[in-house]
Amino acid sequence: MTFFESLVALLLLAVVLLQVARRTWIPYPTMLATAGVIVALVPGSPAIALEGHTALALFIAPVLLDAAFDFPLAAIRRLWRPLVALAVVAVLLTTAVVAWIGWAFAGLPIAAAITLGAIVAPPDAAAATTVLRSASLPRRAVQVLTGESLLNDATALLLFSAAVAIQGHGGIDGGVALQLGFAVPGGIALGLAMAWLFQFIIPYTRGSFGGNLLEFVNTFVAWLLAERLGLSAVLCVVTMAMFIANSPRMGIDARNRIQSFAVWGVAVFVLNVVAFLLMGMQARAIIGGMDPARLREAAGVAAMVVAGVVVTRLVWVLVYNRLAARFALLRGDAEPTGLAQGVVVGWCGMRGLVTLATAFALPSDFPQRDLITLSAFAVVLATLVVQGLTLTPLIRLLGLGSGDDSQEHQAAERALTGAALAAVVGAEGRVADEVRRQFEIDRAALDGGEACGDFNERRRLKLKAISAQRERLRQLRDDDAIGEEAFERLQEELDWRELAIGPAGQRAIEEG
Repeated sequence: MTFFESLVALLLLAVVLLQVARRTWIPYPTMLATAGVIVALVPGSPAIALEGHTALALFIAPVLLDAAFDFPLAAIRRLWRPLVALAVVAVLLTTAVVAWIGWAFAGLPIAAAITLGAIVAPPDAAAATTVLRSASLPRRAVQVLTGESLLNDATALLLFSAAVAIQGHGGIDGGVALQLGFAVPGGIALGLAMAWLFQFIIPYTRGSFGGNLLEFVNTFVAWLLAERLGLSAVLCVVTMAMFIANSPRMGIDARNRIQSFAVWGVAVFVLNVVAFLLMGMQARAIIGGMDPARLREAAGVAAMVVAGVVVTRLVWVLVYNRLAARFALLRGDAEPTGLAQGVVVGWCGMRGLVTLATAFALPSDFPQRDLITLSAFAVVLATLVVQGLTLTPLIRLLGLGSGDDSQEHQAAERALTGAALAAVVGAEGRVADEVRRQFEIDRAALDGGEACGDFNERRRLKLKAISAQRERLRQLRDDDAIGEEAFERLQEELDWRELAIGPAGQRAIEEG
């Protein structure tokens, strides 16, 4: 099979598996990674290599930007303490534990052992966001885990760069120290500069597919430029996304927001699907190069690394939660986190493409590169499969479901309707009375009663009218009274009207 034929076959397999994942409690990253391993071990199956630096730019940069764009700055200010505890302290502790295992049981040099620890320390942004969508957790836990996934890669990749540089130079010199010290502030500064420049360019391409393409190109350029300059590419992309999302100069209107969100949603989903499949398919390349004796030795070390990664995170989260419950300085104004939520947050540490890609990015002459790569692959597969499969049952067992969101949704709708009525309170005349009447029906319908009848009747009549408009529009096109461009534009307008009238549940498209 050619590369293209192999890719089409893999995507077809992914579609089938995604439908299975939709109808079960198994997160699709777990299913796809496992399927990739099975495909890789089948004789005659295609071998698709994964190049570390390219994989990070192609698969991680868009996922980080997409997640950071939607992450509220207020959450970072409110949750900075647990975010530091997970994105910095947990990464450092995991790195230290794994480095000790690599030094004590595999005979790795200290710098190489730290490299191994940095590779396996950070939970993956793509794995975390996709698995969290399929789980039901309290909002604060989801925000902490999502925020952690945006920031922990920066800590781990800085440690990785430092350890590789020290191993290569035989020690740390002034140039390496200066580069590492400038990586964090430089990455943030570059992200701000890229976002500032982007807001002047995007108005010329907005409302076009070229504008959507520019959004992706800007993301890749920011990541690659940061890497070339030796800065934190993760912090560069995250900073850029948050600046763009919160800049009043951007002024993204509804039409462009709908189009951009749709494009990014599909693109990031496809990248995740391909990434998880490719991760599993690296099994043959990792295992095939080892003789049986070396494989047994490396597998023993890899098993210890997996245990160290999982246990360290779980223990640290539980310890931090107990300390935060005792000392208000560690939790701020938030309520102390219960034991059940701490267990789930500690267990939700799936590794993914960042871990595997950084392992593949090691120089070919790096000490015991085969062992490090196998350990990274073992951590990714074990956490995706074991933790991914058990996370939802664990949440149910501990009774941590977020519950029914309908009351929260209705409360928000009441607040929005109240704001709309307040905005037109001083207007006079027949049109103003009609507008107020529309909003009053909407508000009263939320509380039930007779107004629900008016609300439902209004919806029924509007949908009936739109259905008649659709039929007439098709007839105009078939009679050659309008061209295809006008037909598509008017059809889109009718689609938006129907979405605005219909129930909110009709507007969401599920992953898979």
